[in-house]
Amino acid sequence: MPANSLGYTVFRDMRRIASGSLADAAIAYQQAMIADPHASVLIFDNLTGNTRDVDVRGSAADIRARYPASATIVAASDAPAVKGRGRPKLGVVAREVTLLPRHWDWLAEQPGGASVVLRKLVDEARRKHAGRDLLRRAQERAYHFMSTIAGDLPDFEEASRALFAQDLDALGARIAGWPEDVRTHLLRLASTDDLADDAA
Repeated sequence: MPANSLGYTVFRDMRRIASGSLADAAIAYQQAMIADPHASVLIFDNLTGNTRDVDVRGSAADIRARYPASATIVAASDAPAVKGRGRPKLGVVAREVTLLPRHWDWLAEQPGGASVVLRKLVDEARRKHAGRDLLRRAQERAYHFMSTIAGDLPDFEEASRALFAQDLDALGARIAGWPEDVRTHLLRLASTDDLADDAA
């Protein structure tokens, strides 16, 4: 599985040692810690750039049973059942929305009622800002990764500024002296390509 797929990537110190499902990452983590208990081994979620803790007790089969392929997705069916308003079988969830009186007045005048209008407004905003939202998610996950693994490396602050300025050329130049695997993974996380595929 490529390092930028929406899975997990394992780093030992500054070297990428595995990418794949959560089970694959957990097994690689276990093997790396057995080989060198003092090594710095981290599992990164490629969707968020955050680290992930895992339970690596037992055999590889135990780990695969603990982290099945579906474990990378949080399903709505895993959420505790809550009785109340909404249409849970259709995926409709009731939550509180706070608006000013003028907003409620305007919604009351619209055909279909407040819920229909709000859903349409949200869908329109999602379409309109899809590119910007993907870019923000890519910047955030890249920053989470780089601040965890490369916070002490030279030019970290300058690289961070280049990332949030959307200047990938400057980012590449600032991290040119960083370890190759860190540099490659960071640039992949800064790209929106896999996020766009996931959102499609």
